[in-house]
Amino acid sequence: MLFSKGDGKGRGDAEKLVLPLLPLRDIIVFPHMVVPLFVGREKSISAIDAAIAKDKEIFLAAQRRPKTNAPAADDIFEVGTIASIHQFHRLPDGTVKVLVEGRRRGKIARFVDHEQHFLCEVSALEESASPGVEVEALMRSVQSTFETYVKLNKRVAPEILMTAQTLEEPGRLADTVVVHLGSIKLADRQELLEMVNPVARLEKLHEVMQAEIEILQVEKKIRSRVKRQMERTQKEYYLNEQMQAIQKELGERDEFKSEMQELEDRLKTRRMPEEARSKVQKEIKKLKMMQPMSAEATVVRNYIDWILSLPWDERSEDLRDIVEAERVLDEDHYGLKKIKERIIEYLAVQALIDKPRSPVLCLVGPPGVGKTSLARSVARAMGRQFVRVSLGGVRDEAEIRGHRRTYIGAMPGKIIQSLKKAGTANPVFLLDEVDKMSTDFRGDPAAALLEVLDPEQNATFNDHYLDLDYDVSEAMFITTANTLGGIPLPLQDRMEVIQLTGYTEFEKLNIATRYLVPKQLRDAGLDGVEVTLGESALRTVINHYTHEAGVRNLERELGSLARKIARQVLAEGKSRAFEIGARDVPKYLGPPKFKVGRTEAHDEVGLTMGLAVTAFGGDLLANEVSVLPGKGKLQVTGKLGDVMKESAQAAMSWVRSKAPQLGLASDFYQEVDVHIHFPEGAIPKDGPSAGVTMATSLVSALLKVPVRRDVAMTGEITLRGRVLEIGGLKEKLLAAHRGGIKTVIIPKDNRKDLRDVPRRVLKAMRVIVAEHIEDVLGEALAWSSQPALLAGRARPIEYREGVLVDHGAATAQTGLAEATAAVSIEG
Repeated sequence: MLFSKGDGKGRGDAEKLVLPLLPLRDIIVFPHMVVPLFVGREKSISAIDAAIAKDKEIFLAAQRRPKTNAPAADDIFEVGTIASIHQFHRLPDGTVKVLVEGRRRGKIARFVDHEQHFLCEVSALEESASPGVEVEALMRSVQSTFETYVKLNKRVAPEILMTAQTLEEPGRLADTVVVHLGSIKLADRQELLEMVNPVARLEKLHEVMQAEIEILQVEKKIRSRVKRQMERTQKEYYLNEQMQAIQKELGERDEFKSEMQELEDRLKTRRMPEEARSKVQKEIKKLKMMQPMSAEATVVRNYIDWILSLPWDERSEDLRDIVEAERVLDEDHYGLKKIKERIIEYLAVQALIDKPRSPVLCLVGPPGVGKTSLARSVARAMGRQFVRVSLGGVRDEAEIRGHRRTYIGAMPGKIIQSLKKAGTANPVFLLDEVDKMSTDFRGDPAAALLEVLDPEQNATFNDHYLDLDYDVSEAMFITTANTLGGIPLPLQDRMEVIQLTGYTEFEKLNIATRYLVPKQLRDAGLDGVEVTLGESALRTVINHYTHEAGVRNLERELGSLARKIARQVLAEGKSRAFEIGARDVPKYLGPPKFKVGRTEAHDEVGLTMGLAVTAFGGDLLANEVSVLPGKGKLQVTGKLGDVMKESAQAAMSWVRSKAPQLGLASDFYQEVDVHIHFPEGAIPKDGPSAGVTMATSLVSALLKVPVRRDVAMTGEITLRGRVLEIGGLKEKLLAAHRGGIKTVIIPKDNRKDLRDVPRRVLKAMRVIVAEHIEDVLGEALAWSSQPALLAGRARPIEYREGVLVDHGAATAQTGLAEATAAVSIEG
């Protein structure tokens, strides 16, 4: 450290030091003040390093403008503080933390050139104050004023006041007090620092403190006034809340009275049975005796509201125009003649009788055939409200009949809730998925439906919640189910079951043309685009991209096709016309997903084409029989059910009983094993209708006589060879027609079902009516010479192009019933 002393002449020169300079942004360090500083500027860090490298003394001076990042010599106050560095620590972010203590005042005499940091020659400023009474009085006045300041400013610790009271040096007292006056400006602090005379500094400090005390006193008054205002506001808020609560309590009684009056007025204007009116009057009387906010009052009020909201006497006027109703039904759905005829019959009876008994219809059919939408169309055709209740998964009897009012949150059942929603007593009421209900410990909902769907009982339906008889007999109930197996027999007995079979190919074609294609083109935004879907394309989508009884998947596939066309339109513009044929379908929908059963290329031994009904409609079912050397074992494969296995045993027993007439040894079965197989073994199969098919395959395989490839058959066989009636004839004949079959053999008792088969299907094939298995064998096998069993056999009844063919004796035996059947088919 460089310094110089006076030469002793005259007054002598002040002590001068050459020290590194640390500019301070917004703080002033006074003598005797210990303060931590965070330093980040490179020049400032260099100055600290230079000070530490020598005797740790550094000169601290404030910047005139704190925001200046690179101050020059003119930007720094001349008067500052000579300080010593006590601690030094480098932080991870590159900054430096130093703890400095101010020693004495100093003034910059001149700046010394230095590249890395400020270096200046500093003159130490010596303080001088002669003790006296005036100085002592001034010190006491400052201490007293500082005490007042500390009382007003709670941020100054009481220990500082005690320290200030013990100081005897006027300069140190001034420097100690000014440090803790946190609210004075930087310029005022610098002015106090530059005052070397302690007495003058105390006077200035006293003046500053007086101003600060006045400000603090005003702040205190403001705080007190705000506090009093807040307390008064809170008090007013509390009193207002109390007043509102009192007014609310007083007003609730008035509201309660007006509510009672409203309920009584509603009761007077409502038309309802006397039992219900008396019940409501009693409940209103009971409600008047209760506290308005009690839980029981809420229960009673809800109960009264439910009774008054029900449509006891509100009815919608039925449309009795049969022609208009028929037009509406045809507009919404294609086909479905039985259900449409039943609705028209009901409307006709209604036109003649004021209050006919509403039918309870049960629509049974596979998914997607339009059961639910048909019920909605029935409501539209009759001009009634429509309500739907889904019963799928319902397992609680209270869902139908409601909960008793003793339970918390009790409500009426779905029947009463839906009638309230409809707003009329005679809506079309759809009970959807009635076969999906189940039972548990809470009761059987199917049993609760017995009362609802019984025309003899539903005029007095009693809901547990209402505990009143309600007449639901005027509602037209329609239930839907996929199968009858899930519906209990007592419930079936109360409904008029209408079977909705799967749509035929022709019906799907019409539905797609009339409804689905326009809808999907409209949904895809193709209204202004010329799109033509040919019949061949629609048949391809129906047969090779869907396999269902309904049309849901057909609609999805057509929607996919429409969206792909929309994508092309977006790329090529709306001017292009799209004409989709059968060959174009794979380009849009990919390779075919399903194949249609077809006939064999050649007549085969032991291979017979049967007919079956699946959930997706009719299908061809091939049956193979192989005869192997063995010991009389009969093996049946193809994932068959018990009924089908028993049919195979019955067919084998019939063949064994007729072995001599067929030209077989009576003990032929002891030397061979017979294997009966139905391909597509992963698909479960069951039912008796394949009996004649297996019998024909057995005879063909045992006698080595081929079966005609263009013949298909269906029918149950007995041990005596009779061919019994089967179900699903319409679907089976459609499948045969689709597969290219020219001749179909059916049981005689199924002739009545031919009237349901489309005329164009019957005209395209030959239908043989068989009464015995001999009739089947005579037509199905390609005999070179017939066995004794078939000798002298009369030709069976047959239809060609839908017309009964006269075979003489056979026709004479049939009598009037045969002719009637023929006429009905022709029509």
